[in-house]
Amino acid sequence: MWGSAVTAYLHYLGFMLAFGALVVESLTLKKDLSLQEAWRVVTADTIYGLSATMVLITGILRVLYFGKGTDYYLSSPVFYTKVGIFIGVSLLSLYPTVSFVSWVKGLRDSKLPDLELPQIQRLSWLIRGELVGFALIPLFAAILARGIRLF
Repeated sequence: MWGSAVTAYLHYLGFMLAFGALVVESLTLKKDLSLQEAWRVVTADTIYGLSATMVLITGILRVLYFGKGTDYYLSSPVFYTKVGIFIGVSLLSLYPTVSFVSWVKGLRDSKLPDLELPQIQRLSWLIRGELVGFALIPLFAAILARGIRLF
């Protein structure tokens, strides 16, 4: 029982941290970042990556060991939709993450990233897309947990 409870807790915590980190990125990102703001974006993206990994690992553990059984999940189109959204969000995060990682060397030398408006807009839209995806995942989790069939 403890393993199930701790795994569920870490799953929910990872989800909240990931969502919160994306909100920080979204609210902080702008054309003229200060050094502190640029580091905040990089740090938030690191937290996002670590917490999304925690969501993935604990989610796999819940399906295999602590949930309703693999047959239940693997027979549900809702489960595949939920996993598909998670994969989609992960793919959307690649460009922002690569961009933010490329800032680190310059930031260590107190050099701000040279950001153009189209790049900021692209990053902002991708982060908003991630937030929408992350907002949909709990809806599909609730539908799945109640055995509701959508398709």
